Amino acid sequence: MADELGEFERIARFLAPLAGPGGLGLADDAALVDCKAGCRLVVTADAIVAGVHYLPEDPPELIARKLLRVNLSDLAAMGARPLHYLLTTALPAELGVEWFGRFAQGLEEDQRGFGIELLGGDSVRTSGPAVLSLTAIGEVAAGMEIRRSGARAGDLVWVSGTIGDALLGLQVLRGAYRDLAAERSDYLIRRFQLPDPRVELGQLLSGVARAMIDVSDGLLADLCHICATSNVAAVIELDKLPLSSAAGEVIGREPELRPHLAAAGDDYELLFTAPVEAAEAVAALSARLRLPIARIGRIEPGAGVRLVDADGRTIQIDHTGYRHF
Repeated sequence: MADELGEFERIARFLAPLAGPGGLGLADDAALVDCKAGCRLVVTADAIVAGVHYLPEDPPELIARKLLRVNLSDLAAMGARPLHYLLTTALPAELGVEWFGRFAQGLEEDQRGFGIELLGGDSVRTSGPAVLSLTAIGEVAAGMEIRRSGARAGDLVWVSGTIGDALLGLQVLRGAYRDLAAERSDYLIRRFQLPDPRVELGQLLSGVARAMIDVSDGLLADLCHICATSNVAAVIELDKLPLSSAAGEVIGREPELRPHLAAAGDDYELLFTAPVEAAEAVAALSARLRLPIARIGRIEPGAGVRLVDADGRTIQIDHTGYRHF
């Protein structure tokens, strides 16, 4: 569909209604942001590319929501409350007004759900695939942010939700597992297209977790970041990795796939370490949020991450997660 609106008409029609007070109606060169006394701003940016992070034929409203949610997951990993975001779009000409309108509707839906407001951004044309970039801004009480560098030997390793669903969902979209029941296929697809950023859990883990990261590139790869920054090692028990019933059915047929789910990306669950004595607090949060939080391993002295079987033997896999370069 041909583009029927210019840049500024698009902004006025679709994006200005999404702007919060600091966005000044998207009518100025920049936004104004206040920071509460005793708080720090937490800022993150992520981009998604058609054909890499989502399928070009995915519904535009779901693409918008995924773009927002992957950034909210980064805020959650620091224990921050979402406040604002900036949006930059580089779109090919064939994505016209109808596509952009549906994209804006997706943003509006999740803005309401997560209490976040648009501040501004930029829009450009590209001859290549669509590139969508979002910068999210949150706040956290000074000194209560959760960083990757706090893990200590003796900590337990925990992860929220389930692991591997997004990888399997992408494979379903590409034609795999055609004999899965429709409700299982739909569940896996949704986990790929619309992740659940654990925003509330992230805030509640302040003062409980010592180190935290969200699972974007793969559980093992992301845990490697914590270990490298904290100067420790980790051991992950394969049979402790939490699986959804849909993923469990796939693994029941192809058990050799299970170790690869530990390296699968796009789960956007929270992966964190906490001292042994925090186990009761973690269990209480799990019950309060009605969200499974599984203990999957431990932190040790040394370096690197090992995946082990039920007998403690190291499992070798070809890669530990997604690499952009």
